[in-house]
Amino acid sequence: MSRVVPVLPVPPVVPPRAGPLEARMAELTGRRVPFVKATVVRARRPASARPGDTALVLADGRIEGFVGGVCAEATVRVQALRTLRDGESLLLRISPEETADGTGEPVVEEGAVSVCNPCLSGGELEIFLEPLRPAPRVLVLGESPIARTLLDFGPALGYAISSVSGADVLGTPGAETLTGTQAVVIASHGRDEERALLSAVRAGVPYVGLVASPRRGAAVLAGLTHELDEEQRARVRTPAGLWIGARTPGEIALSILAEVVQAVRSPTAEAAVMEGTTAAAEATVAGPVTVTATDPVCGMEVAGSAATTPYSDAGGAGRQWFCCPSCREAYEKDPVRHTRARAAADTEAGAP
Repeated sequence: MSRVVPVLPVPPVVPPRAGPLEARMAELTGRRVPFVKATVVRARRPASARPGDTALVLADGRIEGFVGGVCAEATVRVQALRTLRDGESLLLRISPEETADGTGEPVVEEGAVSVCNPCLSGGELEIFLEPLRPAPRVLVLGESPIARTLLDFGPALGYAISSVSGADVLGTPGAETLTGTQAVVIASHGRDEERALLSAVRAGVPYVGLVASPRRGAAVLAGLTHELDEEQRARVRTPAGLWIGARTPGEIALSILAEVVQAVRSPTAEAAVMEGTTAAAEATVAGPVTVTATDPVCGMEVAGSAATTPYSDAGGAGRQWFCCPSCREAYEKDPVRHTRARAAADTEAGAP
């Protein structure tokens, strides 16, 4: 007689609940706010951080999470903001020891940078910096075959390509929804073209393309002589797209997106969109980091922001920025001595 083995129910697999930092990442991504994810991958004791510790660095220099003490944070902030600008991931090595070339300056290798941080407690950290920037945003006006094909290309490119209609706020000059938009393609064949062109050009969108024949495109722009000056009209690409001999809607859409990539990947366009996206999403913050300076006490490079970085106006030598409050306190006890010592060190190192 065979034995019956009871079948036990398999409990459902419940995914782990997202922590506060993961939830914050999801929020920033949803709001199209650029940030850097910093993850400790190696720590040599003594060090307060441990492998797996994570923080988010925002474009204004704020750090949310933990990747080390204030001195380590100062170095992470400087390097993270650089990766946010160029979009390249980086392995950051922080050590209290002199860098390999003996100059004390950061040593840059492909995909890595080593920084001497004299304020560290004696340990070392290796931190992976991953810039997470919003996918390029492209708005398409129209329901033509070319417009529909442009939307189909979005997932393959990793671009956020979406359709808008003439009834949307795109038709309102200076519309808020254009903030952070890298390209507007108008493929509506005569419907709401003028309003859309005015809105996109006045909002400073890096790429504005009008799908039209050379003759019709010139006529549309000529009709905007009173609304747009010559320089503004020259920014409109018409016929939209690079010349590749395209004939079909798919080929024309491909030529347009090639021109979009060429335009939005220029350093000027990327910087402008990053600044606009950050300013709009983080409007309550004091402002983005605008100063990179040297701590006059310890010699560390710091990213100066009144919202996130210790500073002092003592001594009459202008505003000084510090890696931590301790260095600021030391400076304010004798500003003149520290200012002269830093100037002498810079001269010896050949700094201008």
